[in-house]
Amino acid sequence: MRQPVALAHAYRLLNHGPTVIVSAARHRAGQSPSDAIAAGQVNLMAAAWAMPLDFDPPKVAVVIDKATYTRELIEASGEFALQLPCREQADLTTTVGNTSGRELAQAGGDKFTALGLSTFEAECIGAPLLEGCVAWLECRVIPWPDLLRAHDLLLGEVLAAKADDRVFAHGRWHFDQADPGLRTLHHLSGGAYLLPGDQIAGRVTWPG
Repeated sequence: MRQPVALAHAYRLLNHGPTVIVSAARHRAGQSPSDAIAAGQVNLMAAAWAMPLDFDPPKVAVVIDKATYTRELIEASGEFALQLPCREQADLTTTVGNTSGRELAQAGGDKFTALGLSTFEAECIGAPLLEGCVAWLECRVIPWPDLLRAHDLLLGEVLAAKADDRVFAHGRWHFDQADPGLRTLHHLSGGAYLLPGDQIAGRVTWPG
């Protein structure tokens, strides 16, 4: 079941370095994500480089090529969502990371429709959220014109976060106790991923 994650713990969703799926929509005021999908003004893509930056308010960084359709939609709306796909979505993650949303949009389609993906509405942004993931972060772009012009790096403030309580609860990941199919993906290259392994606890051993 999806459960809200306290914003103070939002950084923990990304702290172990998972691959993310980024969704974005060019939407009008009052337009729902389903309306944006119907209009073909949506996209999603995979991103291997995403990380937490701050605690309060929580902030994230994600690398999204300026040439991508997703980047175009994010710059138009000022919003995006980061979703953490799991083992069961390895094929989907590879597919959305290696197909062009712009080409589909020019033909009047989009990846959500073409792949028959189920979505649900976000709390704070207009982009649709992808069902089946194990965590979701809704983000607003932090304006930094010089950074946006010079680099593929985007910074965002996390407005809301959710996680699947079968694998993330009480502010912690619990991969050892969960179905292995719920483990997050960690991209190596060429569509190959690692999964989180056994969890161990370190302790402070400073003398005295």
